[in-house]
Amino acid sequence: MSEITQLPRPLERWPGLVGQLLAADATTRGRLPERVRRQVTRQQDATERLIGWMQLAVVLVFGVLYWLSPKTFEAHDTFQPVPYALAAYLGFTLIRLSASYRTHLADWFLYLSIAIDMTLLFVLIWSFHLQYEQPPSFYLKAPTLLYVFIFIALRALRFEARFVLAAGLTAAAGWGLMVLYVVTVNPEDPMITRNYVTYMTSNAVLLGAEFDKIISILTVTGILALAIRRARTLLVSSVAESAAARDLSRFFSPEVADKIVHSEEIGVGAGESRDAAILNLDLRGFTPLAERCPPDAVMRLLAEYQAEMVPIVRKHSGSIDKFLGDGIMATFGASAGTDSYAADALRALDEIMAAAAAWQARVEADGRPCVPVNAAVAAGRVVFGAVGEQDRLEYTVIGEAVNLSAKLEKHNAVLGSRALATRHAYDTARQQGYRPAEPIRELPGARIEGVRQPVDLVRMA
Repeated sequence: MSEITQLPRPLERWPGLVGQLLAADATTRGRLPERVRRQVTRQQDATERLIGWMQLAVVLVFGVLYWLSPKTFEAHDTFQPVPYALAAYLGFTLIRLSASYRTHLADWFLYLSIAIDMTLLFVLIWSFHLQYEQPPSFYLKAPTLLYVFIFIALRALRFEARFVLAAGLTAAAGWGLMVLYVVTVNPEDPMITRNYVTYMTSNAVLLGAEFDKIISILTVTGILALAIRRARTLLVSSVAESAAARDLSRFFSPEVADKIVHSEEIGVGAGESRDAAILNLDLRGFTPLAERCPPDAVMRLLAEYQAEMVPIVRKHSGSIDKFLGDGIMATFGASAGTDSYAADALRALDEIMAAAAAWQARVEADGRPCVPVNAAVAAGRVVFGAVGEQDRLEYTVIGEAVNLSAKLEKHNAVLGSRALATRHAYDTARQQGYRPAEPIRELPGARIEGVRQPVDLVRMA
């Protein structure tokens, strides 16, 4: 091995690489939506607490190793910097750990932590020549330098390349100063050699070997920074998808939102066929009411109605397919197949009817006008899938049960009933364990507008 007299190519490219990584880091942070940025920040705060505990473990290990290592000097003869450095670092680590539980650590504090980490390590290494009463070049061969990579790797836990780069550059600069101290502390004898055997068997300094250490530190730092840059992209993407999934559940049912998030590709023309139950709800006489009431009162009534009905549908494993003005269409077993779709639908219907009557009584007791809720359930084979065109898709259900449920809901006005179900849906629900909350009334061979064949019905309420 010979002394290195010029920077190798990897070091020549470092400034550009550092600039690209820092710019990419800043760009990623800048384009994140605020809600995603908050979630990433929470993840990073948790990481800083983990780093704090690991740093505490490191300083305790350093303390134990120093206490166990043999001393070749008397305590009253020689100044011992290591105990003071370890005590100061222990105090700083405890402060840092405590602060990480109480607040978000500022960037300047994290950079300061990196500088103190490296300072502790290099003070410890520097003290070796005092501890063993050797010339300064003695500490250049200390294997404790390998701890540098622990401190650099700790910063990788945060998923930000800039802190990894800061740790690596600080370590490289620190070791460079350590080498500089060795070759300048005694100008008359810099102890530099070009002979590898002499270097290995004495306290001589081989500059090429020290440059190799710096190159290794910078190379590992660069690789970690690149890996962190790619991992951060995946982290941000994961957090963004998680936030999007939560937002989607506000516009779609949770089952549909989950399908959108986890599907490889969503396109028109793909559908799933399964047995399901369809529930339609409607406010009877809402349109005339809306025409004579102030807009704010109409929208308040509609919002209260939906707030009462929707949780009951979801409680019984139903999915809201769409809001149709004052109408609500819900599906049971369409987006995700179940063995109790009909029973779930009728249990939801029973609870909805009771809740609707109580809600109507409360509204009228408040001195506001209200109208009754109608409901209908039909069951059968449906197709669930995406419809529309490529830039505007919508998940929905298609099938005879869908149309029949809508027509049955309107048929309530003809019969003066509040809730109807097809006999098929009722029988299927009974087979699935459903028991009606109130006595039912059978309506065989009912004629329904828009339906050619008579339909056997059950009057639920």
